[in-house]
Amino acid sequence: MAASIGIMDGAYFVGRGEILHWINATLQLSLAKVEEAASGAVQCQLMDMVHPGVVPMHKVNFDAKTEYDMIQNYKILQDVFNKLRISKNIEVNKLVKGRPLDNLEFLQWLKRYCDSVNGGIMNENYNPVERRSKGCKERSLKGSNKSSKSLQANRLSGPDSADGGAGVVKVCNTIGEEHYIEQIQQLSEKIVDLKVSVDSIEKERDFYFSKLRDIEILCQRPELEHLPMTKAVRKILYAADAKDSPLPEANEIITKSPGLFSDEAE
Repeated sequence: MAASIGIMDGAYFVGRGEILHWINATLQLSLAKVEEAASGAVQCQLMDMVHPGVVPMHKVNFDAKTEYDMIQNYKILQDVFNKLRISKNIEVNKLVKGRPLDNLEFLQWLKRYCDSVNGGIMNENYNPVERRSKGCKERSLKGSNKSSKSLQANRLSGPDSADGGAGVVKVCNTIGEEHYIEQIQQLSEKIVDLKVSVDSIEKERDFYFSKLRDIEILCQRPELEHLPMTKAVRKILYAADAKDSPLPEANEIITKSPGLFSDEAE
């Protein structure tokens, strides 16, 4: 089950672009960044897709902006996990902060889980837009009523000419800044991509370093350290020159021990 996959599993090497394409194609959305899914609503609907009827979509808030509203969505998601007996810990405090790497890792895991349930095949009978509209209908109606009242209040609050003049000034100022804002956004996205790549590489490095450390500790055991095989392994571990491979010397150590393989055969 995907709930128990290790950090070095291939699921965690699925790129940001592939994750976004999967979400957008599956749920008919247009997310540009993984952190846009930080509210938890997307995750709830992905579970709704693979387990129809389990997620109370009428409670999922797709307009969640505050951490409080986002946490309510994750509570729904956790309840769904509990019902399905999925032993996956949701690190809500990290996800609601909108940090790219935390959200990417959770979405990578979720993709692996969904693929394990449906074999990576989309449910053609699932209508994501219709499912969302059922959950958002009541909130949308309330929102439009508030907007309508606010608009009426604004119209009565001051002269039209003054409001119009202020709007024109704001538009003119904005036009001059749009180009720079777009460049900043593009650079920010590149920085996020680089950070995700670096974090992934560091995790892989730490994983293999821990394996090498385990091998080193094993080779230091008194009953093993005198064995030719142990000496050959240590020769590779402690090789200082990265250009010349220590493998030939390690092989020579083993070759000079003619009784090694015969003893093992016995």
